[in-house]
Amino acid sequence: MTVPAFVVDRSPHGLIVARGDDATSFLQSLVSQDLDPLGDGDHAPALLLSPQGKLDVAFRILRTGDEWWLDTDADYGPRLLASLNRFRIRVKVDLEDRTATTGLVSTVGGSRDAVPDGVHALSSDWGGHSGVDLLGPLDAVRAATATIDPTVERWTPERFEAFRIEAGVPRLGVDIDDRTIPQEAFLERDAVSFTKGCFVGQELVCRIDTRGHVNRYLRGVRIPEGPTPPRGATVVVDGTDRGTITSVAAVPGEARAVGLAMVRREVEPPTAAELRWDTGHVDAELVTVGDR
Repeated sequence: MTVPAFVVDRSPHGLIVARGDDATSFLQSLVSQDLDPLGDGDHAPALLLSPQGKLDVAFRILRTGDEWWLDTDADYGPRLLASLNRFRIRVKVDLEDRTATTGLVSTVGGSRDAVPDGVHALSSDWGGHSGVDLLGPLDAVRAATATIDPTVERWTPERFEAFRIEAGVPRLGVDIDDRTIPQEAFLERDAVSFTKGCFVGQELVCRIDTRGHVNRYLRGVRIPEGPTPPRGATVVVDGTDRGTITSVAAVPGEARAVGLAMVRREVEPPTAAELRWDTGHVDAELVTVGDR
């Protein structure tokens, strides 16, 4: 897909800050990412899993001075805090929920002035399109946004949602949830270390990696024309129900729509499919996530 330079305000944004003498060892024992290689200013995707290996919260973790910033969708900030607190026993760790006062602005392309103190410019990837996320106190992030080249398009959340879906980036509580195994949505590619020590849920994730498979995968959906199906529409391949639409959006200014779906592993993309719901149906194509 061709993407113009854009900026979109995604505030407020979930943020949990961990600090204290045991903060690093505490997090290292829990999360899927190896934190040892991360220096000051470095960040990486990470997961907090259930003991059974299912997803609890997906987030990005940033090392900044003596603190660790864990940012995630705003709805999942409180959940991440509660999950971490369950493991906080006899350790010197303070956890603070800053979700209500944290801003996030995402950009692709365009130039900006220097980022103000307290705001972090974090690299991002949207299906091969490189971007920058500005993360920090809400007022400071919005002030930094004002310095971005005014010719850069300001996107609405609705337009960004179609972009997210087409880029193949799953959303917590929508495409992935507490029933999701990391490999089903390819989260293990960047967010799981298979060489670090133990972490919560490691047994299932590593067992699948070495000698198993999952029964379904997240797939991209192309809908070249026709009605836009609702979330929850059934994915039918060769006359058999094979999955469910998890996200869908019409592409602004075009006749087509895009979606994401959880589909049985036996269905190998690219392949033709039909999407069915109570009041309609439409032809579509299933593709590898991010392949547009």
